[in-house]
This record gives sequence, structure tokens and C-alpha cells, in this order.
Amino acid sequence: MGYQEAYDKLEKYGQLHVLKYYEELNEQEREKLLAQIEQTDFEVLSLCGKREELNPRGKIAPIKVMQLAEIEEKKEAFTACGLEAIRAGKVGAVLLAGGMGTRLGSDAPKGVYNIGLTKEVFIFQRLVENLLEVVRQAQTWIPLCVMTSDKNHDMTVAFFEEKDYFGYKPEYVTFFMQDMAPASDYQGRVYLEAKDKISTSPNGNGGWFLSMMKSGVADRMKEAGVEWLNVFAVDNVLQRIADPCFVGATISTGSAVGAKVVKKNAPDEKVGAMCLEDGRPSIVEYYEMTQELMDAKDEQGEPAYNFGVILNYLFRVRDLEEIVARRLPLHIVEKKIPYLNEQGELVKPEEPNGYKFEQLVLDMIHELDSCLPYEVVRNYEFAPIKNKTGIDSVESARALCLENHIEL
Repeated sequence: MGYQEAYDKLEKYGQLHVLKYYEELNEQEREKLLAQIEQTDFEVLSLCGKREELNPRGKIAPIKVMQLAEIEEKKEAFTACGLEAIRAGKVGAVLLAGGMGTRLGSDAPKGVYNIGLTKEVFIFQRLVENLLEVVRQAQTWIPLCVMTSDKNHDMTVAFFEEKDYFGYKPEYVTFFMQDMAPASDYQGRVYLEAKDKISTSPNGNGGWFLSMMKSGVADRMKEAGVEWLNVFAVDNVLQRIADPCFVGATISTGSAVGAKVVKKNAPDEKVGAMCLEDGRPSIVEYYEMTQELMDAKDEQGEPAYNFGVILNYLFRVRDLEEIVARRLPLHIVEKKIPYLNEQGELVKPEEPNGYKFEQLVLDMIHELDSCLPYEVVRNYEFAPIKNKTGIDSVESARALCLENHIEL
């Protein structure tokens, strides 16, 4: 994209301030900025004034969950079905690893954080070791796609190479970058985070498959015969990945998507709860849980919204292609966004100062007509690392790893 084309595009969306420092930039910096302008979807900024009208919630109702007793009863058949699909090369894994370890006090990618006590044990290592258990069980390699971001891509790839992929075969590991969305002030005016760079943020946990498609990775998976993708977040160091029983249960029940869930430890726990919304599967976020929903009971007298998602889903590829073609809803989220002030100095705000634009995985699920909420044992599969200390922290994850006889 040349200067005039960039100028015309910015003028159309009222964003000409992006070129404020253009004359100060060297040739390389100018090319970088023009390329970013070309790739940026400024259309989303027009939605800032309609934030309150976006994505109204429908009627929330309980959803049937496949609980531990039923899973145990059918475990042998489910596992056999799952192993058959894995051995046939129909199952791939997608690790969402675009985040940084900022809340853990680290400037590195979150996955490189060391949770070891007597030796080095990295978050990435724990996840790969969990996947290797299934590789050994199935006696076949499972394609692993690692989604990075522009902030951590090079560091993540270098780390995997430095650690010899933690024993995983490199030819089965593919890295791709998540799409970025512009970050703006409350009026929809994009921020600059450097004189040659528009402020951006990852496009949300619902943007992963679109990013896979744009990078060409989705096509490669499809050509290899992959029909199901198990997508999971970087921060849960105990989760089972491409778990044959979970895969088999989802396929056997004819479900469009499987969602691993855990029994909540309190009605107001900060996890999204599986539900039906206007008769279709969905997730009600913890901050949307009204007292009425928290008090609701099912036919057995148990809490009706008692199962929280852990961001571990098994999607059918053909459904993902249809979802992306229809375009997911956009969520506008208030955040703290570093920006250049009028003097061209970088400011890191202590309070929210604008909006980021995200697509969410809950909308992917709501686009489908069936979902299998699949209960897992909380202390065996749920050790999220959100903070350095306290609840859902490095400390609590370490304790759960030790409880599961994982050497740290």
C-alpha cells in the first residue's frame, strides 16, 4: 500500500492522525506503518457508539451435562471411539498462546513461565507433556497448532526450538499468529503505541479459527484429514488435550462441539457457566450471573448452572468453516491501553482509557445446534494460572500439580 492509498483509507474512517509522525520516520518504519494500515479493519471503530446495543442476551435456561458417573459407565466405548479417530488422523490440537506473563510479573510469553520448585517446569512443557500421554496411548502423533501474537511470536518459536519441543516431534508442530484488532479511545479514535505503530490487541479467543484460516494453517489441517480440533488455553497446566474419552463422547453423541466443564466451587465463581440461550447451547459469563440464576435449581435440587467451562473445546472443522463464513458477533471491551500522548511520549494508563474489539468462543458455541458439556474431575484437570499468588495462581497450580504426583 502506498502513502496516498493509506491516506485515503484513513480519511474515510476519520483516522488521519495515524500519519502524524510519518515525515519523521525512516523508510523501513514508513513501510511498516503503511503495511499495518493496509491490514487494519477500521470498520469496527464505528461500533463504539453502539456498544450497549451489541449482543443482547436471549432467554437463559439450564443445559444437560454429561456428568462423571455416566462418563465412567461408558468410558471404555468412548475411549475406543476417540482412539480410532485419533489414529485415523482426524484430531488436531490448537493451543491459544498469544498472551504475555504480565500478571505474573514477566515480560515473556505466558507459556515460558517456570512453575518448578526444585527444577525447571514451564507452562508450555506441562501442556506438551499432557499431550504426549495421548500420543503414547494412541501410538500416533497428533498435529499441534500453537497460536501466538505479534507480541510474542518470535520468543515462543525460539523457546520451543531451544527446548527441543519438549520431546514433541517438530514436524507435527505449527505456529501461526493471531489476528490483531485496533485499540481506540472511547470515541473510536485509534491510539498509536509508537510513531510507526497503531495500538492493537488480539482479536479475542473466538478469533482463533479465522486466524488459522488467514495463515493457511486451517487448509493444511484439512488436507491432512483433520476433522476435529481440540482448542485449549495456555494457562491450565493440568488439562488433558485430545483426551480420547472426551473425543469419543463428543463423536458418539453426535454433538457439534464438546466442552469440558468442572463443577463450580461456588455459585459466583469466576468461570462462565454452560447453559442454553434461546434453546441453543451457550455460556453465561460469571459477571452476567444474576442472583436468580445463582439460586436456580434443577430437577434434582442441584444448582441449575453448576458447571463452569475451562476453555477446552472440541469443534468439528466443517462447522467452524460455516461459523467463520457467517462472521461472529463483536464484543467491545473497556481496557487500559498504552498510547502516545500529544508530545509523542508513551503513556501506560492505570485506569481503563478505551476499547478493544474481540470475538469470543462462547459465540462460536452459540452458533451451533448441539453441545456436549462433559464433566471432568476438577482437581485432576483444572489448575488455571491467572495470578502470581492466591486464587487461580502459580501457587494454587503448584499445589494441584503436586497433588497429582507431578514432579516440580
